[in-house]
Amino acid sequence: MLTRRTLIGLLAVSPLFARPAFAASAEIFNVDGIAIRGTDPVAYFDQMAPVVGSSDHSLMWKGAEWQFSSAENLKNFKANPMAYAPQYGGYCAFALSKGALATTDPDAWTIYEGKLYLNYSANVRKIWSQNIPGNIALADANWPTILGA
Repeated sequence: MLTRRTLIGLLAVSPLFARPAFAASAEIFNVDGIAIRGTDPVAYFDQMAPVVGSSDHSLMWKGAEWQFSSAENLKNFKANPMAYAPQYGGYCAFALSKGALATTDPDAWTIYEGKLYLNYSANVRKIWSQNIPGNIALADANWPTILGA
């Protein structure tokens, strides 16, 4: 059941999800062609923190440049990108659960059951975290068709 505070939070962020302010055709959310705004996806798992990557350790995957903080992290990602890449192409997991697309903040992240999820902001992450399994189920159902919308 939604609390009054949660409902107010949803109403506050819902305009963000009404219509994306960016081209929604990319399979991977990126800014200027760079995934996760240049944050190393492997570091979320190894260091339990968002760590800035470098163009010195980068690779193109699914139409975006992925940057890593070390050659070792690049190697690990290359060996199994699906183990480290954020779910839903790096778009906001909560927005996807509502049938919309939204950008993400690399600092608003969660690892749940071995998968990386990103959210629009820390406040949205708090709302999403109140029902992670339910939100994932909804987002999973929406993800296959949302980019074509």
